[in-house]
Amino acid sequence: MSSNQSHWSKIDERGSVLGLKILLFFYRFLGRKLLWCGLFPVVLFMYVTGKNARTASQQFFLKAHNIDKSVPKPTFFVSLKHFCQFADSAFDKLDAWLGRITQQDIRYQNQNIFPKLVAKKQGAIFIGSHLGNLEVCRALSHQKYSSRINVLVFTANAVKFNQILQEVNQQASVNLIQVDSMSPSLAIDLQEKVDNGEMVVIVGDRTSVTTAGRVEYIPFLGEPAPFSQGPFILASLLSCPVYWFFCLKEEQGFNVVFEHVADNIELPRKQRKEVLNGLITEYVRRLEYYALRYPFQWFNFFNFWQKDDAVQRNHKKV
Repeated sequence: MSSNQSHWSKIDERGSVLGLKILLFFYRFLGRKLLWCGLFPVVLFMYVTGKNARTASQQFFLKAHNIDKSVPKPTFFVSLKHFCQFADSAFDKLDAWLGRITQQDIRYQNQNIFPKLVAKKQGAIFIGSHLGNLEVCRALSHQKYSSRINVLVFTANAVKFNQILQEVNQQASVNLIQVDSMSPSLAIDLQEKVDNGEMVVIVGDRTSVTTAGRVEYIPFLGEPAPFSQGPFILASLLSCPVYWFFCLKEEQGFNVVFEHVADNIELPRKQRKEVLNGLITEYVRRLEYYALRYPFQWFNFFNFWQKDDAVQRNHKKV
């Protein structure tokens, strides 16, 4: 089986904690613009030598262009820009926790949703994605609101980067919950948090780290792609309001989107499959809508459309 058929969780992010710490050191003293002079050759090297990630970028842009001609065709420079945007998103995360990004840099859609939940001490689940930069919103919300925001992460790579964020702000790793699968114990733990008025954030565009087949194949950019059932089943189990959640960078700051899905999701036993498929389809439609408008912020650098039961997985906890 080719490496291109590896599960997303087996694709190690290139770099090390030490390398990221060195980058952080120079970033604090040089700032973003000067540091990019030295960082660009590194990103170019990663682009030239990272065949699978480069192919994934080109695959995404080709499919997106076929749906919406305003999205550029995949070329050498388009995909290189895509890599640069991904690297730059790491600086946005650092800036958010350093306090360099403030509420004045944020434009909210449905901006009253989150404050109302906090005022009512109402827990909720927010289903996001690897489109845009959720970390920016988490950092700003931590500064502004008292409600705890619990973020589920699925790989050691996410934990590594949060170790770096913790160097910037000790609160960056607070309420990160590392999991390898959806389990009854996890649902019970999260239910307690929601009942206490806390928020839960999970992404809906990554399939299970350990288990194949628990997916729905939903058309995304013209071709069926596997989307995990887990986040949406979890949303139904928690018996709380559910929202789609996007944080997208623009020229003048960030566009934060909260979209109400339901006050409570129910999956009737007899219509469970049908209702679940419809719910995930709704999510995918919104993901596609924003992906076409912010294509350079699509940060899934693997074969997104590969068959879920045909990929190699990590079967051990990370």
